[in-house]
Amino acid sequence: MNEDREVLKLVGARIRALRKERGYSQESLGEKGGFHFSYIGQIERGEKNVSLVNLAKIAESLDVNLIQLFAYVEEEFEVTEDEKQIKEIVQLLRDSSPDNIRVAKNVIKGILM
Repeated sequence: MNEDREVLKLVGARIRALRKERGYSQESLGEKGGFHFSYIGQIERGEKNVSLVNLAKIAESLDVNLIQLFAYVEEEFEVTEDEKQIKEIVQLLRDSSPDNIRVAKNVIKGILM
């Protein structure tokens, strides 16, 4: 039973991290997915055994693949300065055109090789 609760907490922590990364409140995430904000809070705290269908709706609302909800983070996860910069680069790429993404890839490959 404790193992079940641990999985719920890990998935909830991951949802919380993704929500905060995107600057969403529990209310705004709930609105996007069609859920009450208190339900989002219960999921994030590992109090609700959320269905796969609802996880898919949450993933879509967070603009991530469903599998990304299972890339667990620890509750006390500390983001290093390098990780913050990588996250910023990824966000810039997400907002770019396919042509700019290809150029960026080639530039990065040229720098790192």
